[in-house]
This record gives sequence, C-alpha cells and structure tokens, in this order.
Amino acid sequence: MSDYIEELNESQRAAVLYGDGPSLVIAGAGSGKTRVLTYKIAYLLENGYNPWNILALTFTNKAAREMKERIARQVGEQRARFLWMGTFHSVFSRILRAEASHIGFTSQFTIYDSADSKSLIRSIIKEMGLDEKTYKPGSVQARISNAKNHLVSPSGYAANKEAYEGDLAAKMPAIRDIYSRYWERCRQAGAMDFDDLLVYTYILFRDFPDVLARYREQFRYVLVDEYQDTNYAQHSIVLQLTKENQRVCVVGDDAQSIYSFRGADIDNILYFTKIYPFHPDHCPCGQQPDRKERTADPQRGVLREGTG
Repeated sequence: MSDYIEELNESQRAAVLYGDGPSLVIAGAGSGKTRVLTYKIAYLLENGYNPWNILALTFTNKAAREMKERIARQVGEQRARFLWMGTFHSVFSRILRAEASHIGFTSQFTIYDSADSKSLIRSIIKEMGLDEKTYKPGSVQARISNAKNHLVSPSGYAANKEAYEGDLAAKMPAIRDIYSRYWERCRQAGAMDFDDLLVYTYILFRDFPDVLARYREQFRYVLVDEYQDTNYAQHSIVLQLTKENQRVCVVGDDAQSIYSFRGADIDNILYFTKIYPFHPDHCPCGQQPDRKERTADPQRGVLREGTG
C-alpha cells in the first residue's frame, strides 16, 4: 500500500480505497475532505486509470492547482499533467470549444465576463426605453443568471408564471423580454457568459447523445470537490456524465455553502442519495445526510425543453 494511504485515518482510507460505485463524502471544515479527493485520484492513477480518464471538478483554479501538485508528488508530474482537472467553467469551456459546431458556435467564441454581460444588458435596457433606475443592470443580470443556473431558457422563463409574478412584484415585468434579447445578442456576437458555459454544456450533452456517450466513455471516474457549492446546472451535468457508469465521488460539507449567491443548492447533496442507488456502506467516509430533516424534490428545476 502506498505511503500516503497510511497518512489517512480509517474513514478517510475507506473513502479513498472504495471504487465500486458512487460515494458521497460528508465532513466538516478542516476534516481532510479535499485530501481524500486528492489521494483518491492518486490511488486511481496507481490502479489502472489513465489520467485523461479522470475528471476532477473544483470551484477555484487555486484548489485545482494545489490538488494537481499534491497528486504529482505521489504519481509523478508526467502523469498528473494529463488529468482533466479544473473549475467547472474552465473544463466545460474546453469541451465547448472542441464541440462548438454542434451548438451553433465556432471554437473561437468569446467569453463575456461580468462587466461585459452587464454592459450588454444596460444597452438592451436603453434600447427598450426602460428606466435604468427600475431595471438596474446588476439586478437584471442576477435574475438572468439565476434562470440559467436552473437551466431555464428564455422561452421557458417567458412561460413561467411564477417567474413573471416575481418580476411583476419587483416592478420589472420586462425581464423576460430582456433575457430573450440578451440571449439572442450573445449568440449573434458568438459569445457566451460564464453561466452559458454551464447551460450550453448541458444542452450539448442533452441534444447530442453521441457526444455525451463519447465523454462518458472518456471520463471513467468523475470527482467533485465542495459539492455543497454546486448549483442545479452543475449538478445536472455531473449527473449526465455519471448516471450510467455510477463512477462518481463527491465531497462536501452539508453545513457550509459559500456560493449561494451563484445559485448553490445544498439539496444537491441530499438529492445525491436519491439519484444514485447505493447503501449506507457505499458511503464509507462519514455519514449520509439526514433525509428526515430536509427532503430534496426530484422535480425541482425540471429539465426544460427548448433553448430559446
């Protein structure tokens, strides 16, 4: 057994060595969750997995870089450098550039940052003759972002009575029209904002089964750090990639979420145990969430047909 395995306590070791199905690692801050993920990847590399067959998703470039450095110390830099490891957005932008023609873009599509996005929204508000004091670009941007994080297309948003009533209550009934124009203007410009990197990856995998099958075959094991910080779109893409082969390991702290402003949904951890049929002994590094306390709704954020 590799030396680094000896550094782990009993429950951490069990989580690293377990590879027969989905695993959910729940533990508090400072308990070594990320180390479990790091050592699990090293263990997979030492036991038959090629680096390009492992997809590891994180929330910051710093976390991905540090994990890859730690893995390199265990298995060598040459092997570690070929891992598919990075933030959701960086990994999915890489996939989208390779598959751009399927979704009506070129591989050279532009990625709009928050300032670019807000500037375009401001110009649309002005074109529509709306009052910018009521339709604050930042507020409009947040509502569009929230829709995308829940995989709601412009047409889906326009048809959503609850969304319209919320906008009406906020004195912004034209949000659905702004969203529709914003979507079309981005496409005309050959541009995606950060949320689109998730939305279009989901659409790509949903509408092109052959492409999804190819990436499912490539990513034989998928691992996700800080799973409590995933939003519905991120959670759905992980499910697309892993529902069939069940080789997925997610780690998180169900008492802590720092990305709620980006639509992070703690129910993703609770919903995990409903999606992947596994028994308590298949969750070797700690406890499963208390499903009596909170119950995830399998129909929340129903996958909407139509991309606007």
